[in-house]
Amino acid sequence: MRIDRILNNNAVVILDGSKEKIVMGSGIAFQKRKNDIIPKHKVEKVFILSGQSSEKFQQLLATLPEKHIELAEKVIDYAEGYLQEPLHDHIHIALTDHLSFALERVEQGFTIQNKLTNEIKLLYKKEFEIGQWAKSEIKNELGLDIPDDEVAHIALHIHTAKIGGKSMGETIQKAEVLSDFVSKVEEKLNTKIDEASIAYQRLVTHVRFALARVEEAIPFEPIDPDMAKFIQEKYGTAYQYSEEILEFIKNEYGLEFPPSEIAYITLHLQRLL
Repeated sequence: MRIDRILNNNAVVILDGSKEKIVMGSGIAFQKRKNDIIPKHKVEKVFILSGQSSEKFQQLLATLPEKHIELAEKVIDYAEGYLQEPLHDHIHIALTDHLSFALERVEQGFTIQNKLTNEIKLLYKKEFEIGQWAKSEIKNELGLDIPDDEVAHIALHIHTAKIGGKSMGETIQKAEVLSDFVSKVEEKLNTKIDEASIAYQRLVTHVRFALARVEEAIPFEPIDPDMAKFIQEKYGTAYQYSEEILEFIKNEYGLEFPPSEIAYITLHLQRLL
């Protein structure tokens, strides 16, 4: 492997025939020049990106602080080990770019906000835990305290990078649906729900799996008609709220739930009432 271009102390571009490859390794370019040979034992990662993706990644590696790049790669490595699955190569661009910008904002005293943090934490539990690990690592490496709102941003990037995963827009929409659902429940009940309560956790868990069924066209479990009628008659107020909330979700997001869900949601709302 001969160096074609040096991007930073830990990253170089090599030519394999006419194909460019980005090669990374600790100190791989230290005291090196173009056409110098890279020892194979120094190589930790090799990326084969094309077109604009390759150009963008090379630009990031050449311009961002090396410590930020190292941290992003640590988070990606940890995420792949924690999830026991590879992530899409684009995560090396998306997360590195995002994380570096976020760290600069924290260093400058800017506030990072994310109105969907609670929903992301519930929807993408493992990814949020990876973000918490990143938070600890950033504190150890840079002495910076990132807020949980930034942890949620990291979780989103990890989730959307899973092979076969949804796009960032679809991932965020799912969190928005859950957020709007809870807001509507609080509006109907005229109260702020305790997010630490078991009733809240059960409601959110149920809605999360219901959303997944709607999005993936998985059949819902049917409910006995007599039981559904009993629930409607016994818990009339909660049943009406359930109908109105699911109608709102249908009109706002085009997500339609079967009648059986009205009864199931009613039971959760009754607990909160």
